[in-house]
Amino acid sequence: MNGAFSSHSALIEARARREHFGREYYRRYYLDPRTAVATRREMHARARLIAALTGHVGLPVRRILEAGCGTGTLRTPLRRLLPRAHYLALESSEYLCRRYGWQRGRIEAYRAAAPFDLVICYDVLQYLDAAAARRALANFGRLCRGVLYFSALTRLDLEHNCDPRRTDSDVYLRSAHWYRSRLRRQFREAGLGFWLRRGAPLTLWELESE
Repeated sequence: MNGAFSSHSALIEARARREHFGREYYRRYYLDPRTAVATRREMHARARLIAALTGHVGLPVRRILEAGCGTGTLRTPLRRLLPRAHYLALESSEYLCRRYGWQRGRIEAYRAAAPFDLVICYDVLQYLDAAAARRALANFGRLCRGVLYFSALTRLDLEHNCDPRRTDSDVYLRSAHWYRSRLRRQFREAGLGFWLRRGAPLTLWELESE
């Protein structure tokens, strides 16, 4: 009985995810310039920042994983800036995988044959409940051998930093400390959303890191 109930709950959750992350969601928050959460120019600037940081710390980038790649606004500029890297776009939205051909998967459960030099997970984990978010944060340590670029909407961000007309508030809000305390188990914080895998032969000067 418990197993049947669990399976039914999983089906309901999967159906809800499909409906939430369907065509209308991405039209509103990604494709319509009047309501999009970020402009193409902003995402290109973010790609330049990511490429610059990996160059600054001396990381040769050959493998990139973007978990929750959305409509792929980081993909084109990053492939131009890091042309020697193989880029893997991972996405849980069935709609986006059909439309763009991304690899279907969830960051809290994804496994790879080899780790990635650069892992990007931008504005994804606020959509995961606490248990799934903890698994995702732990999984970064298995998937990333170099630089992690990570950001998630926090409670303070929603209250003070966001434009409410362009921000999806139907999320799990946590503090920055909640994320940082878990990431620090396997990474060193470099600031601006960047984390260096502990043990990786990458150098930051003392005043460049947290």
